[in-house]
Amino acid sequence: MSSDAYRQKVEAKLDEYQAKVDGARARLKGATADARLDAEKQLDDLQSKLAAAKAKAAQLTDASEDAWSNVTKELDDKFSGFTSAVKSFFSGSD
Repeated sequence: MSSDAYRQKVEAKLDEYQAKVDGARARLKGATADARLDAEKQLDDLQSKLAAAKAKAAQLTDASEDAWSNVTKELDDKFSGFTSAVKSFFSGSD
């Protein structure tokens, strides 16, 4: 995969995940106080993981060819962890 294609893939995933977090926050408005507090804590954790992935993605622009594979591996690892956290959150909120 070319570097431009990888960047586009990463940006699309980040946008998708941000939309999921934002949508979940919007749906919390109708939840009970206890459910809302628990879900907000989990969403804050997801938002933190998303911010870490965004920070790593920002390094793609400046990565040299030598650093590219390290940055993409770290980013893939962050996505893997974030994907697991998202799946866990949404499977518990159905």
